[in-house]
Formats: sequence, C-alpha cells, structure tokens
Amino acid sequence: MNTAIILAGGVGSRMASANLPKQFLLVNERPIFTYCLTTFEQHEDIDKIVICVAETWRNYVDEWLAKLKITKAGTYADPGRTRQHSIYNGLKAASEFCGEEDAVIIHDAVRPLVSAKIISDCMLGAREEDGALPVITVKDTIYQSCDGKTIENLLNRNELFAGQAPESFNFGQYYKIHNTVTDEEIGSTAGSSEIAFKHGMSIRLVNGSESNFKITTNEDLDTFATIISNGI
Repeated sequence: MNTAIILAGGVGSRMASANLPKQFLLVNERPIFTYCLTTFEQHEDIDKIVICVAETWRNYVDEWLAKLKITKAGTYADPGRTRQHSIYNGLKAASEFCGEEDAVIIHDAVRPLVSAKIISDCMLGAREEDGALPVITVKDTIYQSCDGKTIENLLNRNELFAGQAPESFNFGQYYKIHNTVTDEEIGSTAGSSEIAFKHGMSIRLVNGSESNFKITTNEDLDTFATIISNGI
C-alpha cells in the first residue's frame, strides 16, 4: 500500500491572498491543491492519499475530491506546528494501512506541476534505496557567509543541488525515526530528507524540474496561472 502524503495545511503568510491559504486559491476555476492531487490520483504506483489539512477546510476539500472524481484520497491528518510535524501526523494516519516495506511519498500541495515521471523516479528510489529526492542543479555561484556581510567560504556549485518535493521513503524506516527522535529534532528539521539522512537512510537523487516549483510569492502564482492559461 504505497501512500502519498499531501501537505495542505500552510497559511500562505508570504502572499497577499486575503487570508485565504494559497493552496485554496483558484486558478482556472479550480483550487491549486487539486492539480497535484489529480497527478497522484492517476499514478499507478500510488494506492492511497493522505491529506494534511485543517479540519475547517475538509468539507471544502471533500467537495473538490467528488467533483474531480479523486478516489484515492479521503484520509486526513492534522497540520502540525512545523512542516515536519505535519509529516509525522500524516505518517501516523498512513500507519493504519501502510506496511513496513511499503513506500510513502510526501508532497507540497503548492507544487502543482509535479510530473508523473518525477513521482515514478521517486517511487523507484524508495524501492531500490531507502528513499529518493528530486533535485535541480545550482546555476549561480554560491558563497557562504555566517554574518551575511563578508564571504567566508567558496562552495563548488557542481557539488550542490537544490531539493524539491515529492520525497519518497521506505515507510517502516522513516516512521520509526519519527517515533524515536525528540520533538525538538522533528521541529528543527527543514526538509523531509534531512531527518532521514541524519539517521542513516540512503537517499537517491533523481532529476527534478524547473517547472516543479513551489508557489511561495505572488510572482510564483502569476507564473503558474500563465502556464495553466497557455495549456502548457
């Protein structure tokens, strides 16, 4: 039972959206969160979808699941105080039907243009390694500075990669880590693969895509709306 966990509990604090969380903004007459849901629904490697979303939005989400005939979703988890806490809540919900050797794949609802190819590559990585992470190369020269005022170290951009979502993992190993580490460590985790790597899981890097961007700003939203309107 391979499970996708979709994180849709954010509040969109960096966007001017009239207090409406960005994942619920309408683009081409449907909310942003539904775009990635459709892709996961149609993917043959995904059996079940858990949505991390506040209870106040679940009736709204249910309406769209019905409209778009999304049948793999319907299991919910509460958002946590951090992104990784939300993931942990999603893992707890998935533990009701996910086996030790099954895979879990975690995605942000505000990355609406995830491709079936990226999902397939991540799922393969979770089977052949302990997990997988889509990445894109770093194009600009990267400098390290602790004080933000002077250069302290030069980094080789050929060895640097920007991580994206979705991120996939062996469910048993990933869930066990969350059950054994401190709440503080969960809260301080920045990326889904970070906590897995720190605790010995082997994470494969797969090709991400520039189009698999996260909608964070109003400019990102405009870019997505343009892509959708042009039918790309």
